[in-house]
Formats: sequence, C-alpha cells, structure tokens
Amino acid sequence: MRFASFAAAAAFVVASPVFAQAQDVTPLVTAQWLLEHAGDENVKIIDIRDEIEGTDLGDLPYVAGAAVAPYASYGWRTEVQGVPAQIPPPEQIGKLIGDLGIDGDDHVIILPWGTDSSEFGGATRVYWTFKYLGHDAVSILDGGWRQYDAAGGERVAEAAVPAKAEFPVNVRPELRATTPDVEAALAAGTKLIDGRPEAQYLGQSKSPVVRIEGTIPGAINLPHSKLYSAEFASFAQPETVAALEQAIGLGKDEKNIVFCNTGHWASIAWFALHEVGGNKNTAMYDGSMAEWAADPARPIQ
Repeated sequence: MRFASFAAAAAFVVASPVFAQAQDVTPLVTAQWLLEHAGDENVKIIDIRDEIEGTDLGDLPYVAGAAVAPYASYGWRTEVQGVPAQIPPPEQIGKLIGDLGIDGDDHVIILPWGTDSSEFGGATRVYWTFKYLGHDAVSILDGGWRQYDAAGGERVAEAAVPAKAEFPVNVRPELRATTPDVEAALAAGTKLIDGRPEAQYLGQSKSPVVRIEGTIPGAINLPHSKLYSAEFASFAQPETVAALEQAIGLGKDEKNIVFCNTGHWASIAWFALHEVGGNKNTAMYDGSMAEWAADPARPIQ
C-alpha cells in the first residue's frame, strides 16, 4: 500500500484488523476473537484498566473471567536506582504474573480501556514485559474495553480471583536497551527514535520526571499518537507502520532503539515496529529520558 504524503501515512486502515487464530498467537486480537476463545483452557485475560471503581459502568464493571491487575498500581513498574517506572527485578515481576494465575502454557490477553494512544500504552508496556521475560504467547485486545463492550462481551459484578501459578522467567536482554547501549548507538550512528509528543521532542515542554528539556542528539520523532486511533479504537495496521517507518527514514529491519520519558510511550513505538511491523532489531530503552538526562554529562539536543 502506497501513501502520497506523511499525513496519509498516519491514516489508519481499519477494515482488516490483525487477529490470532486459535493455533496462532499474534500481537493483536479482535473483540470477536476474544468472545469466541475466552473460555479456552489456556486463554487468560488480564484487565489492566485503572480506576474501574467509580466509573459509570454500573453494577457490572468487570470482564468475565479476567484477572484484574491495574497498570498504575499492580506493580508493573517501579523505581530502580532512582529511575522511575522501570521494570521490576525478574523474580519480582515473575511472581506478580504468577499471582494472576498465569503459567508458561497460557495465551495471555491484555485488556486496557482503549481510550487513546497514551492509555493504550499501558497494554503495550505490559506486552513488552511478557516478551522481555520470555513469554511469547501474549496478545493485546485491539481497542480494549471499548471494543469488548461494543461487541457485547460478558460483564460481571466482581473480578475473578485466580489461583496462583508458577510463571517461568527467561529474560531476553536484547529487547531492553540500557544507557550504555544508547551511548554505543550514538557512537555507531544507530537510529534512536523518540516516541514522545513533538513538543517534548523539540524541547518546548518536558515531563516532570525529566531534568531538562530536549532529546538525545540525532533522535528522530515518531509520536505515539500516530500509532493508535482514538476515534476508531484501533491500533495501526502493518501497512501504516511501514509507511511511518519510511516517513522517518527507518529502513526495513534496520537496528534502532526507541525511548520516551519512562518507557511508557516508547513501548507503543516498540510494539508497532517490533511486533506489528516485524522489525526484530528494535529495542526499548525503558530508562529513557528520565535516566538519560539525570546525568548532566550526557548530551541533550
């Protein structure tokens, strides 16, 4: 599929969503797929929605059979050596996942609200966590709760209480870039991709957790908002991701590192490039600008 302009490249193709067959785990599943497979023995749903209590969902706010693990409060991210919102140590996060009743044989479905790209980033960050820990059988419900509810998904009054399980951990370090990796990438001319909004990329504003405005020298900008349609509750399709890659000058399978402020928005870009687009040479710097800018000796553009 060809695009006449960058604006067209950012358009969304929603007619043919990526979805998984029962025997084939893919990054995104549709609400219809989930309704058909929610009862399968090894399909486990994780509801990562924050602030479910107090919404206007009435007496049936939960997803039937889903384990509840809110993105902001369950422990998916924590402060490590003064850097906020990092992945916890493997044994710690592995136990948290096992406590949700998930073992190594389960196909995990992550369900966010699906409101906009930033909120959907909770799902892509949790997805990256599973992949980093060596668990390939994981998908995100495209459109999250919005699509689930629109499709008539079963709602219940109380969250499921899962039986604890043993979750195996086999860390894949190549999926996570460290500060030394970024320093080496700078020296080698490896592409660095800033997933933050343009204003932060240009140094016109910044996150409170980052010391100073600006970006890593030479970085190119791929704003997370270009990768998820809030209007249609749908993630960008492979042809859209390919067009956006072309627009920022990223070659097919070219090595790159994505970053943002704390590895939240970066996970959206990582998911798009590594999973939807198929570029397995994409790593995510979860320390991102919060860690990079903490040392005044590191260059900022």
